[in-house]
Amino acid sequence: MITSQTTSAHLDGVLLGGIDIGGTKCAVSIGRAWRDHVEVLEKQRFVTPATPEQAIAAMLGSLAELTQTYQPEAIGISCGGPLNSKQGLILSPPNLPHWDRIDIVTPVMHQFDRPVGLQNDANACAIAEWKWGAGRGFDNLIFLTFGTGMGAGLILNGRLYAGSSDMAGEIGHVRMESDGPIGYGKAGSFEGFCSGQGIARLAHTMAAQALQSGRAPAFCPTVDALSTISTERVALAAQAGDPLAIRIFEIVARELGRGLAILVDLLNPQRIIIGSIYGRQRALLESVALQTLQAEALPQALAVCEIVPAGLGEAVGDLASLSVALDLLENRKFA
Repeated sequence: MITSQTTSAHLDGVLLGGIDIGGTKCAVSIGRAWRDHVEVLEKQRFVTPATPEQAIAAMLGSLAELTQTYQPEAIGISCGGPLNSKQGLILSPPNLPHWDRIDIVTPVMHQFDRPVGLQNDANACAIAEWKWGAGRGFDNLIFLTFGTGMGAGLILNGRLYAGSSDMAGEIGHVRMESDGPIGYGKAGSFEGFCSGQGIARLAHTMAAQALQSGRAPAFCPTVDALSTISTERVALAAQAGDPLAIRIFEIVARELGRGLAILVDLLNPQRIIIGSIYGRQRALLESVALQTLQAEALPQALAVCEIVPAGLGEAVGDLASLSVALDLLENRKFA
């Protein structure tokens, strides 16, 4: 077992286990972490089973198979919230039906006799970027998921900040406009404008209006095509010069800049790291977002903050659960 004598030197090259729980897929991995990077040694993916009991059994089976070769010193679990990280409970995430107060930590700890930690996916990605990506060397940073949804992971004063009930960082729920695409159950929210689902909803509304006016956009030439609209299709059309697609991304970029300004003014971070869609569509988003940010944020706070894409790129999600395991070893004592 890990003791209170664990040091940074001891952890250089440490073996870690990771479990990532998603609404459609799960992944179990083993990685080796150094002070400045991590290497995934082995990974198994599978479709998320229908029930929590089946899913937990599948995860334990995969991890048992991997630990025949590797012996991780801690195991991290990454899952969409809400959850209770202290009690190890998953509390009915919208993408995981029937996962109501499911204890995920205890069965893993009992089977493998290792320290086990649980964090929501935004927090886990924030730790991964802080340890190995664009957040290395910074004490105050924010990670924005900007994927299917919009959430934030907060590293403040050199530690993860999760809040009193693991609800810190839910920036996606903040209302940006009195009306707009629905995200996080709220029309006009930050997630409504700045997420994959939100962009597709905004594009659907604007394309339907354009079709009624006889101006079919390239990404939706007919009414029948409305159901096929996706963020990727709109982005490709914008890159090819379609005016409506460009306008959609200008709206998204403006709201992104306004959301960034709220975070800069409130938390005074050194870096805001943005994942997923921002990295893929940076050319469409960055200029307008940064112009809006500059106009909205306090100059003294903005002067010390840099906006960057995820340093780990598309791999940040794969490394998130491993970073939870490392953070557990670095910040807690075990008997």
